[in-house]
Amino acid sequence: KSDPRGPLLRLRGIQSGSDIVIVFLRHRDLILSPVDPTSTLPSRLSRTMVRGIALLAALPAMTAAFVAPAVSTASSKSAAPAFVPMPESDLPSVCASTTGLSAMLSQTELPEKLYIPKEKEMPKVLGGLQIGLRKLVVITGASSGLGAACAETLTKTGRYFVILAVRDVEKMKKVAQDRGFPKGSYLPMKLELGNLQSVRDFVANLKAFKSARPLNNLICNAAVYKPTDPEPAWTDDGFEMSMGVNHLGHFLLVNLLLDDMKKAKNARVCIVGSITGNTNTVGGGLVYPQADLGKLQGLEQGGRNPIAMADGKPFFGAKAYKDAKVCNMMTVSELHRRYHETTGIVFSSMYPGCIAETALFREKRQWFRKLFPLFMKYVTGGYVDEKEAGDRLAQVIDDPQCNKSNVYWSWNGGAQTVGRWSADGKPRGAGGSGGEIFENTQSDAVRDLPTAIKMWEVSAKAVGLSEKEICKDVDPAAL
Repeated sequence: KSDPRGPLLRLRGIQSGSDIVIVFLRHRDLILSPVDPTSTLPSRLSRTMVRGIALLAALPAMTAAFVAPAVSTASSKSAAPAFVPMPESDLPSVCASTTGLSAMLSQTELPEKLYIPKEKEMPKVLGGLQIGLRKLVVITGASSGLGAACAETLTKTGRYFVILAVRDVEKMKKVAQDRGFPKGSYLPMKLELGNLQSVRDFVANLKAFKSARPLNNLICNAAVYKPTDPEPAWTDDGFEMSMGVNHLGHFLLVNLLLDDMKKAKNARVCIVGSITGNTNTVGGGLVYPQADLGKLQGLEQGGRNPIAMADGKPFFGAKAYKDAKVCNMMTVSELHRRYHETTGIVFSSMYPGCIAETALFREKRQWFRKLFPLFMKYVTGGYVDEKEAGDRLAQVIDDPQCNKSNVYWSWNGGAQTVGRWSADGKPRGAGGSGGEIFENTQSDAVRDLPTAIKMWEVSAKAVGLSEKEICKDVDPAAL
């Protein structure tokens, strides 16, 4: 129970004469406990019962489900071995030796961490000649959906060299080829936002690749959405997945790149927001559950397993995503307040419209994935296709009129039943297809300064942002 990853399985070997009993408890991970050679089974357990339990423990399904996570843990133990070899017996051996255990594990498909550091992941060819006079932009989550569409738009302008920061580099290469990204206009690089070491490794690799030239633009787009999960999934660092990937991974990434980006002319950072995080919208205010960070009790306590929510309350998948989006938009406001005047970097957020057919909704039920696009297209008017959404995200980085900091960009297209009008009489729409870009208004909760300051502080502590990593050009007025 003291393991930071939360609810565990415990696997114990108990020696009793010639038999081993394997006892499985609870449900998710497991650790191996050293065996006391002097221990004995309770006398009420007969030899037959012992053998029956051992045989059940050896079922392949149990092996696949439970043995895998033990491998790394077993290697770190310095105490007595977790499995005791069986003496000669007529009972088929569950794990007759450590060699037998290794053979059994080698035949089992073992789940891996989100990120395992590898040597020399940096691209072999330095980027100066590849990038040329083009602007250098990083896009996270570029292998599908909004990120892929934005990357396609920017690469095809001929003015950008795009670093495609993705979990699966090989998948990204195929996506780029299938979409017709111009050759020599992009480079896929490994980034696992669910692992803080991966974020740091990505930044180191990026700096080595581009050498002295600064990064011009950063687009934080990657996101996970797990609204139907009854229990939280966790990042490698023990954070709830939505908060860990959508907010904390990006929070660390931006902070690590500030010192580099301040050297670029007209540098811009855009963190993709969402109406679901704004309670002054239909999607954020009327659709249950609403985003609510509370007093950030969960993040203040470290935000790690078993703490799954920013407010410290029980896990709710849909709310976890919305809370993370609130943190995204607050991060933009705090970046602007702390660094815009001193670095010149433009910080903004945006809502591209509802891409109702995006892979972001892959966790939703089948009926929802079929009906939701129709509802957004013909009832609310909030629907926008993937290509148009990608063009909008690219516009925030490329359009001269978007060179304004601390703005939440939206589009006034697709006004239907939930469209609204601004004070000057212009239609704001529902963010759907068509329309023009405008500066939208965020909810009072997103613009709450004390909460934003606290969010920044607890997030910096959660990701372990060191003094060396913090950009020192903080606006004195923000202190």
